[in-house]
Amino acid sequence: MTTKKTKAVCIPLTEVESLRNILRERNLLRNDVSMVKQGKYMYIPVRDVPNELTTYKIVTKLFDVKVVKPHCYKDLLKLPKKRMDELPTSFDTIGAIILIKLPKTLFSYRKQIGKALLDTHKNIQTVCLVDPVAGELRTRNISIIAGEHRTQTTHIEHGLSFDVDVQTTYFSPRLASERKRVSDLVKPGETIVDMFAGVAPFAIMIARYAKPKLVYAIDKNPDAIKLAQQNVKRNHILETVEVIYTDARDARKVIPVKADRIIMNLPFSAYMFFSVALSIAASKCILHYYDILKEEDIEERISLLKTIAAEQDYRLPHISIHRIKSYAPREFYIGLDITATKMPT
Repeated sequence: MTTKKTKAVCIPLTEVESLRNILRERNLLRNDVSMVKQGKYMYIPVRDVPNELTTYKIVTKLFDVKVVKPHCYKDLLKLPKKRMDELPTSFDTIGAIILIKLPKTLFSYRKQIGKALLDTHKNIQTVCLVDPVAGELRTRNISIIAGEHRTQTTHIEHGLSFDVDVQTTYFSPRLASERKRVSDLVKPGETIVDMFAGVAPFAIMIARYAKPKLVYAIDKNPDAIKLAQQNVKRNHILETVEVIYTDARDARKVIPVKADRIIMNLPFSAYMFFSVALSIAASKCILHYYDILKEEDIEERISLLKTIAAEQDYRLPHISIHRIKSYAPREFYIGLDITATKMPT
């Protein structure tokens, strides 16, 4: 511990608060070192001693220098200014793991950046450099740049616990509010199908905070299915959520009933499964459809969904658009709340 010699006022403990306030108001209180308590007295470090306090004992002694923790990881880094300007302002925190994307120009500084993130986030145990989600199983290339060599963690969201492996499964903490929003829309007795469930955060949120009849959680990623089963058990909803290991294309083969509400969280590709979704939909069904699109492409995508629906004898009389977050310059992660109704034959 570093120490510093400075003047201090010796004050009875009963008078500490009132005299500290006086010193603070006059900017005489030293905040870079810690006060010291000895018996019934407190030694308060000061810059100077006003005349009205000279009746108190004044001493010069060593005090411990306060350790000031930086609020931002950038404060711990000393990179060239151009590189400092390129540091990300946001990243994902999943349980005890931080996922961060870096431009190639910062790749050689990845270890320093990882350590700075670790040092400024006390509950974080691992920092991972990640590539964008890719492939049918929605996984990421992961490189651990600081902390423990682990990719599994437990994430807490709205009082629920989710076991996640950030390397083998997809999970976005940024959808927490969206998951709660959807669960609040569910009416008692609904049958729900989550076509791309992952580790089942949507399904579990709905099962715990709404009163559905049953929630089917489908995924083709075996690692996600294993964790989804753990999460269903962990959150005590075994009777409400049925986890199914299958390709969403085969949903009609494994779902024995028609769905009142369908969740389609597969950005970039969900439209390719819209026809399958309608094949398991009730005569009136709400679909929560997610995509990543440029602003100018949203209406074109909606038009495509209406065309697909018409081929399945469905109308889409109501579609509301939610811009959930920015994904890239001029690209948005959007949610569409779609009402689909079967046309009379």
